Amino acid sequence: MGVVSKKVSEGKLLTAEQARDVVARAMPEEDFRDRRVLLIVPDGTRTAPVGTMFKSIHDQIGGTVAALDVMIALGTHQAMSEEAIEQRLEIAHEERTGPYASVRFFNHAWDDPGALRNIGTLSTEEISDLSGGLFEMDVPVEVNAKLFDYDQIVIIGPVFPHEVVGFSGGNKYIFPGVGGPQVLNFFHWLGAVITTPKIIGHKWTPVRKVVDRAGSMVKIPKLAFCMVVEGGGMSGLFAGPVEEAWSAAADLSAERHIRIKPKPFHTILACAPEMYDELWTAGKCMYKLESVLADGGELIIYAPHIKDVCIAHGETIETVGYHCRDYFLKQWDQFKDKPWGALAHCVHVKGLGTYENGVETPRAKVTLATQISEAKCRQINLGHRDPVSINPDDYANREDEGILLVPHAGERLFRLANPPAWA
Repeated sequence: MGVVSKKVSEGKLLTAEQARDVVARAMPEEDFRDRRVLLIVPDGTRTAPVGTMFKSIHDQIGGTVAALDVMIALGTHQAMSEEAIEQRLEIAHEERTGPYASVRFFNHAWDDPGALRNIGTLSTEEISDLSGGLFEMDVPVEVNAKLFDYDQIVIIGPVFPHEVVGFSGGNKYIFPGVGGPQVLNFFHWLGAVITTPKIIGHKWTPVRKVVDRAGSMVKIPKLAFCMVVEGGGMSGLFAGPVEEAWSAAADLSAERHIRIKPKPFHTILACAPEMYDELWTAGKCMYKLESVLADGGELIIYAPHIKDVCIAHGETIETVGYHCRDYFLKQWDQFKDKPWGALAHCVHVKGLGTYENGVETPRAKVTLATQISEAKCRQINLGHRDPVSINPDDYANREDEGILLVPHAGERLFRLANPPAWA
């Protein structure tokens, strides 16, 4: 099967009928008779009409399959309640005893060894080849064991520019979505070593090669619905083999999700949407805007609703702090035993910089305007502002002054028309 797709011109969105047509063509009812099907979907930190897709698929094959269940691709995010999953799927609670009574919900448990199955190892030779020689090490690959209770995996998720892998989506909903910690930690740190500006918005990255190679180790038949999302709806939907559907969606994402600016900004106010409920996810405000932040400038993550650095990895982050890549690399013996995924997050948020003769010099400043205290911000090596002191309207319409306001930061990537060598 090739890729079944539908896309519309910029400014328009697919209708529910158009989405159902793609589903019907990609999933002929008879092909799924008596099969056990697992849908892998994103959690609430990704903008996407997941409910439209879930309902379309359920309508298409729900009466034919032996099972149709849902697993949340949490990666290392917090588990979702049943109520939150219902909201993600856009279904009413009473429908759980009606049309969707047989559908089971599962949260991925990345940190529970009993919930994972080892499916092999990426060898030293493979890692050297995939990483372009940056690393030489064996990387064990684990995945949620429940996947093997099913005859078919269906991945449903959006494709956006992404700081770790280049563009999100595709096999990334398996690794790290429903994968184990070793491979997750490895490729997040690989991306950090290469640096965010060199990864984000680039299609074929070393990290994507690792993710696709790990995905190929999951031998269960896989089908992907890759969405290109704008304004909560879809401007494109691509269904088919995982790598092919993702590739087509990434091409459209590159057209629709990247904003080009003529010059850098000395001040950026990046307003984090409430779907980012801790700094672990709100860091995307920096990732997507670092390339247009001027040397010596300041990026403010404005998120009055955020009170936590990170539930899953907070202890590590608060111990090591946010630093540029070379701070860790040049003191690697001190940090090599920390979770590499957490170190990668610290590097992504802090941004580029140098570490020479014991002195760290960030390229620019990152400031939090959240409920995280000034003392905690100092502890983790980030700036602090009281969010009450900030009126986002004061930053609006001032691009000519070098001030940029981004109201819903974290998904669209900003780049310079003439990027510097580091970008």
